[in-house]
Amino acid sequence: MNALWVPFWLFLLVGEFQRGDARNVSSRPAVVNIGAIFQYDSPIGRVAKIAIQEAVDDINSNSSILHGTKLSVTMHNSKGSGFFGMVEALRFMETDVIAIIGPQSSVVAHFPFFVRTTQSDLYQMTAVSEIVDHYGWKDVIAIFVDDDYGRNGVSTLNDKLAERHCRITYKVGIPPDSGVNRNVIMDILIKVGLMESRIIVLHVKPPTLGFEVFSMANYLKMMDNGYVWIATDWLSSVLDSDSPLPSETMDAIQGVLVLRQHTADSNRKKAFFSRWNKITKGSPGLNSYGLYAYDSVWLVAYAVDAFFKQGGVISFSNDSKIQSLEGPIKFSSDRSLILPAYDIINVVGTGFQRIGYWSNYSGLSTIPPETLYTMPPNRSSVNQQLHNVIWPGETSSTPRGWVFPNDGRQLRIGVPNRVSFKEFVSQEKGTGTFKGFCIDVFTAATNLLPYAVPYRFIPFGDGRKNPSYTELVNQITTGEFDAVVGDIAIVANRTKIVDFTQPFASSGLVVVAPFKKRNSGAWAFLRPFNPLMWVVTACLFLFVGIVVWILEHRINDDFRGPPKQQVITILWFSFSTMFFTHRENIVSALGRLVMVIWLFVVLIINSSYTASLTSILTVQQLSSHIKGIETLRENDDRIGYQVGSFAEHYLSEELNISKSRLVPLGSPEAYDNALKLGPEKGGVAALVDELPYVELFLSSHCTYRIIGQEFTKSGWGFAFPRDSPLVVDMSTAILALAENGDLQRIHDKWLMKSSCTSESTELESDRLHLSSFWGLFLIFGIACFIALIIYFVQILRQLRRVLPPESYSPGQCSSRSRPIGRFLSLMDEKQESSKSRSKKEKVERSSSDDSELGKKPRNI
Repeated sequence: MNALWVPFWLFLLVGEFQRGDARNVSSRPAVVNIGAIFQYDSPIGRVAKIAIQEAVDDINSNSSILHGTKLSVTMHNSKGSGFFGMVEALRFMETDVIAIIGPQSSVVAHFPFFVRTTQSDLYQMTAVSEIVDHYGWKDVIAIFVDDDYGRNGVSTLNDKLAERHCRITYKVGIPPDSGVNRNVIMDILIKVGLMESRIIVLHVKPPTLGFEVFSMANYLKMMDNGYVWIATDWLSSVLDSDSPLPSETMDAIQGVLVLRQHTADSNRKKAFFSRWNKITKGSPGLNSYGLYAYDSVWLVAYAVDAFFKQGGVISFSNDSKIQSLEGPIKFSSDRSLILPAYDIINVVGTGFQRIGYWSNYSGLSTIPPETLYTMPPNRSSVNQQLHNVIWPGETSSTPRGWVFPNDGRQLRIGVPNRVSFKEFVSQEKGTGTFKGFCIDVFTAATNLLPYAVPYRFIPFGDGRKNPSYTELVNQITTGEFDAVVGDIAIVANRTKIVDFTQPFASSGLVVVAPFKKRNSGAWAFLRPFNPLMWVVTACLFLFVGIVVWILEHRINDDFRGPPKQQVITILWFSFSTMFFTHRENIVSALGRLVMVIWLFVVLIINSSYTASLTSILTVQQLSSHIKGIETLRENDDRIGYQVGSFAEHYLSEELNISKSRLVPLGSPEAYDNALKLGPEKGGVAALVDELPYVELFLSSHCTYRIIGQEFTKSGWGFAFPRDSPLVVDMSTAILALAENGDLQRIHDKWLMKSSCTSESTELESDRLHLSSFWGLFLIFGIACFIALIIYFVQILRQLRRVLPPESYSPGQCSSRSRPIGRFLSLMDEKQESSKSRSKKEKVERSSSDDSELGKKPRNI
């Protein structure tokens, strides 16, 4: 890439000026010499040579730039060699050259004050990695020239791919001193063709080497359907400078994606293109490196002018305020251009088309970067877009990006060598074949893949006991197996080291325990409610009787009488509401409000009790002293688990159950024996295992049941190495099996066993608990509380009207007890109803009127 050098020996040049004029260090010489190092016969060198000379002519013709000083440029040929480039740079250092433009590669630029005026390969490789990630590819092959330029670029690419969970699976360098050796390239491409990945990144120089690689790849049918080739900007410089290319060359690069350094459109750029075509007659064409070379000369001129204006002081500014052909030139803190961007082009037909852009600001986009700079940065996956691509083989379908390596090697698939529950997976005796539910699912899924998968099953285990499934999965990370097929539970610690397919069977841990049939018994009528519910219900009946008595005592004769009679009335009224047979009338509004809510509560309680008791008396009940996993955690009973299952790790590590309580069991017969013995005789109280095993076990053992619900949710899947491309395709195939019904048919073939009875396999408590009714009780309690508050407020108001003010005088003990006594007396006092009071008031007024009338004299 082009670069501007401002070497440290610029200070020596200042010294020369000072010796020439000790009084004025800023005196301007007549000529300032600059140098340039390029490979003359390269597309970049041919274009840069013309662009630099045009820039020098433009600067010298404009006296306002250097104010009388002229620029003189001397060019040296690096011959495409880093060594020659260093030699030419040292030759410049022995002269009065103040700046060097070039070289084409930063490998030669090992001097101070290095300012990069083109884009760094760091951003180019970032763009390549984001393209790979955008299309969902994971594995990449890198072909590069084996020098600092190639090795550094591929190393950067590897780092950027790793950030996106992608990788370079194979990289191969072409010796730079081999020239264009067809035999070397042929050998490299044959090895690449045997690899799994079909995504190839080509990072080479000179262009003749790259075109020879494409020519040989086309000969080997490696430019056909299924391949993806991504070329760095070496190819775009040729396409811009030397178009049209020969037809055989264009045929060899059809469908290739190419990166080109992006330059913004501007009026100055368009004018320079027009001027360029007049100068060169279109050959060579102007590429982005020519633009950068032209701008670099102007940058040197402005820097020299600023140096003299500042009295010989060297400074660096991120914002030079210099207008290039594309716009203002700005640098980052590491002296590289800010806002790097690339065009992404697709070679099609006799030319190429731009399918989008990449910028360090917003990633991949079909919108020019200059437009995106005016918006907030947005790197969401929805906004990462490119136009349609014509891929090698003239197809618009995005290639899968990988195939099985064509080296005759089969996938080594580990299979657990089980000794129990062989319906899931088992090895046929005397043969290397396997059968079972899991094997059939795997075979059916691979048959749906659009490509053949060569594989062979390898048993894992000694055949005397079930193997450890965790150890089996770990064999993938060590490279012993390429995949694992079987009843492999997808659990957290396994997903950290391998990738699983879509689950093909539901699985979760459940508790299995013995049960016994429970008869209704003489006291069955008490079983609908638990003890707490009975106590709370009885208290509520008493409570409602007391509340209604308080509200009705003063105005209702049914709630008056001797204390003994009133107590009996409260008890009778309370429990008679259970059957809605209470004979006492409710007179007060507050009492009626309380009763409406209470009768609704009684209705709900009666209905629930009746339904529960009916179920207890008519439906066969099953009982067990174990109610679920919480019961096992709280007691000290022994627990059985299947050998090799992850249940042991879950019970001991996640639920903190002591390993001394865990008993390994290897077969359904061992399950049955241990459960029959029980913990008192050396057996187990319950068994914890995955649901598919338990369902198969219960289909032939009818004296046990699943207790409670699954307390973990999981599934079975096939395990592959991390980022294996097979995971997505196999998952898609498993989903297809589920949708077309084949997965269910395979399940029924192996696991559909006759069940013992049609009874429910889950034990739930048949009692009604307080938690089911606390909402009703809360509403009723609030209503009673409000009614009592209103009632007592009314009593207190009446109390204040009947007591004289002197009753509250302090200092007299009797005066303090008098209001309390009066309050109690007022509560016990019979209060007449409103109708009686109204009738009595009318009679009194009538009597008063008659007496007054009798006192008046008669008129005669």
